[in-house]
Amino acid sequence: MASAPKPLFPVEPSERHTLSILVDNEAGVLGRITGLFSSRGYNIESLTVADVSDDHAVSRITVVTSGPPAVIDQIVAQLDRLVPVHSVTDLSDLGPHIERELALVKVAGVGEKRVEALRLADIFRARPVDTTTKSFVFEISGSTTKVDQFIALMREVGLVEVARGGVVALARGETAA
Repeated sequence: MASAPKPLFPVEPSERHTLSILVDNEAGVLGRITGLFSSRGYNIESLTVADVSDDHAVSRITVVTSGPPAVIDQIVAQLDRLVPVHSVTDLSDLGPHIERELALVKVAGVGEKRVEALRLADIFRARPVDTTTKSFVFEISGSTTKVDQFIALMREVGLVEVARGGVVALARGETAA
């Protein structure tokens, strides 16, 4: 049996990175940021944007992406060169940081399935934000892993649909990212 041909260049392992990007809060900035990713074939796994200043002049864009370290470095350098960008921080390289995600999870069921959905929600600290006699909508927040696990368990008891808000993240400690 013939072995597979060796690649011409070594394949670097892909790593997950969370980028925090402070930008001018103006029309078209998000399009420029996402355009940079799409034109170069970079994948965005999660994207959140919110105004973060009292005068509404600055927004924080949090992007979760994956790639080899050289590709991530290239993404950061290219983002940093865009005019409306104030700063780009790779929180994954910076060290300890906090990441949270919010999701709404709709589950339908009666009898034992309904009881099990409530029991699991309690364990995961998800709270019902809407309820009928045949369904719930749970709100859950936490790490992406926690949200993924909750959704996987809800599939077994009657998952109907999911809406996820994306990752938000900040560096730990007293320094700003």
